[in-house]
Amino acid sequence: MWLFLTAFFLNGNVFAQQKPLHEIYSMMVFNFVKYIQWPGNASGEFVIGVAGNNEMLETMSSWYNGSKMGARTYVIKKIQSPADAEDCQVVFLDKSRSSEFATIQDRVKGKSTLLITDKNGLGERGSGINFRIVDNKLKFELNQKVLEGASLRAASALTSMAILI
Repeated sequence: MWLFLTAFFLNGNVFAQQKPLHEIYSMMVFNFVKYIQWPGNASGEFVIGVAGNNEMLETMSSWYNGSKMGARTYVIKKIQSPADAEDCQVVFLDKSRSSEFATIQDRVKGKSTLLITDKNGLGERGSGINFRIVDNKLKFELNQKVLEGASLRAASALTSMAILI
């Protein structure tokens, strides 16, 4: 898996030309989960919420909904309102809904929720991971203070590929 991520991030522009962006985001979000350590119970549902990107929601649902991560089962759900983010371990907030960033951030504050965005500036404003295009390549920012505040730990394999904030 580490080899896949390394190849993926080093050649982001090649992958972007071969696959639609919503598929790339879906794969990356799913792989981020594998490199983040969540506190607490390792059984039950692991909920990934998607706000504002219906293609990504459909892709993640068809690829991952109901699959297992150890004793946990992935549940992919649509976030229609900021309140829907409260029971998620991961929230992907599409740039089309970025006006709701502060409200969703408040809803998950104090919880072990990874907030992932794709709009410039949201990494500095408190997103755990934020996608960016740098030199025509898809990269991601990782805000370690935000992760620590949510009691999440990123593996060094992930932090070594990130733009650290």
